[in-house]
Amino acid sequence: MSKMDEMAVNAIRILAADSVQKANSGHPGMPLGCAAVAYELWAKHLKHNPKNPQWINRDRFVLSAGHGSTLLYSLLHLFGYGGLAIEDLARFRQEDSLTPGHPEYGHTVGVEATTGPLGAGMGMAVGMAMAEAHLAAIFNKDGFPVVDHYTYALGGDGCMMEGISSEAFSLAGTLGLHKLIVFYDSNEITIEGSTEIAFTEDVAQKMQAFGFQTLTVEDGNDLASIGRAIEMAKAETNKPSCIIVKTQIGYGCPAKQGKASAHGEPLGAENVAALKEKLGWEKTDAFYVPAVVYDHYRAIADQKAADEAAWNAMFASYSEKYPEMRTLWARYYEEKITADLIDREEFWAFTDKPEATRNLSGILLNRIKDWLPNLIGGSADLAPSNKTNMSGAGDFSRHNYSGRNIHFGVREIAMAAIGNGLALHGGLKPFVATFFVFSDYLKPMARLAALMGLPVTYVLSHDSIGVGEDGPTHEPVEQLAMLRAMPNFAVFRPADATETCAAWYYAMTSAKTPTALVLSRQNLPPLQGSSKEALKGGYILADSQKAMPDGIIMASGSEVELAVNAKAALAKENIDVRVVSMPSLDVFATQTSEYRESVLPKNVRARVAVEAASDFGWDKYVGLDGACVTMNTFGASAPAKTLFEKFGFTTENVVATMKGLLASR
Repeated sequence: MSKMDEMAVNAIRILAADSVQKANSGHPGMPLGCAAVAYELWAKHLKHNPKNPQWINRDRFVLSAGHGSTLLYSLLHLFGYGGLAIEDLARFRQEDSLTPGHPEYGHTVGVEATTGPLGAGMGMAVGMAMAEAHLAAIFNKDGFPVVDHYTYALGGDGCMMEGISSEAFSLAGTLGLHKLIVFYDSNEITIEGSTEIAFTEDVAQKMQAFGFQTLTVEDGNDLASIGRAIEMAKAETNKPSCIIVKTQIGYGCPAKQGKASAHGEPLGAENVAALKEKLGWEKTDAFYVPAVVYDHYRAIADQKAADEAAWNAMFASYSEKYPEMRTLWARYYEEKITADLIDREEFWAFTDKPEATRNLSGILLNRIKDWLPNLIGGSADLAPSNKTNMSGAGDFSRHNYSGRNIHFGVREIAMAAIGNGLALHGGLKPFVATFFVFSDYLKPMARLAALMGLPVTYVLSHDSIGVGEDGPTHEPVEQLAMLRAMPNFAVFRPADATETCAAWYYAMTSAKTPTALVLSRQNLPPLQGSSKEALKGGYILADSQKAMPDGIIMASGSEVELAVNAKAALAKENIDVRVVSMPSLDVFATQTSEYRESVLPKNVRARVAVEAASDFGWDKYVGLDGACVTMNTFGASAPAKTLFEKFGFTTENVVATMKGLLASR
């Protein structure tokens, strides 16, 4: 490599080592080992414009090995992204800094995804590559490749060990996502030592089995070899590529190179000094980078800006020649066309017959897909059960990237990560689906969606012991509490058609909050009093005739009907209660204190919560004097009606519970 390239690579290493040392916390080994890979990619192959990090047609780069965040921060600083100053690197891992311990999307300019849980970035990169393929199929015309970019992901042995990566790569190979290029930083070291103790598989053969082209770079410091591998990967037009790069963790630090101790702890002041001496760095001052290196990076950044300028000119010509496509582009990227759903009678219109909320959801999905052309998604091999097939929308496949129905296969965690990637890419409105009990599988990636503020929609059917004969393995009990516990995550469990409409409306108009739609398998009747007030998360469905009710029964989903029946039974004994439907405890909690008090007055202390799930979280609304008719065990295998009776979800039990509270006052 040239002297300037060598200095440019070493600048990444120096800044990464100094950042970790200053913080006295972090992971210097991976940035030291992968600096040459990152530089070759970002300087000579990656299509990006530091002056406009949101350029739509940029290549995407996902650092799946998020613990090596100083590698990314050093690149962003050197290329001049978003004013990421040297002071920001010096504040690595400190409160309110732009350089948190792991990359955070929306917090640091140029970070494409929040990564940290190993393998997550690989799944999200697959989603980004799918988004690129789909949008290219929709918008590109001969001579006008307005959507034409690559997705690169960089991870190490940990990412390859995590099952999510295998799930995602299996689907990527099946789909032939040739614009996905994965770098495998093969340094054969993990926290506990050599990978020989736990990871001896042949990664190249595994990736080939998934349907990837595999390329190997024997020397992770050989820029020319790295560059040739990237160009060979880009030349492959039928399958994704995996570039295996043999590196040394902690490269350049004599006492740490190749050792596990380089992974997750500062090098130490003496070792940082030794690193700088070994690399021939001209000064030992912390965070020192020669002006000539900055000039070199800025010159590259200026060249990168020319790529966007050329694209802008092409897009202008495209818009002039294909005005109808420019209008469609605006619907994908610029317009918010879902707000008017609140006033569309055809959106809220349903018959009066009892219907499972999963069926109602499927009907709504097919209405929405005609209004939202960029709605895309699918199920983990459960579309017939989840009712998530969009009729006439085509299947997304290697033969038809324009299809909007995605067949994820039985891969829940990868599916959720891919959903995140579709949302992160931009231009698309993704949903994913499975049985509610399997939200356990997708929860880690749903958590990342909440962290990143991605409005991904989760369609989760078969919501309770109403699953019946499938037994306790398929009957969710604690999952509502689990999802409700997540910050910035909305959980809707609708009771009828109107509430299901409200749930979908909330999901489609959400800008920065993911939404779970928790849906029944069994038929539920339309409820008198249900309304668009469901958008507030909780509302009065059936009120008392008294100025202040004798008690309040709260419920969600299928148990709202039970609460209504209990109210009628109590009325025969001159007990007048209010029924509050609570489709979303999360959304109700965001309402004004005045509204919440109007629905749940503090001086009405006889409160019963009814839900075929754990009572965890209901204490906030039940209070010390209230009671819960909920689940405190796992379910069982029997018909749904039998199980509801077995576990106390009967009118008689709810009535007795309320009467018991009133008698104890």
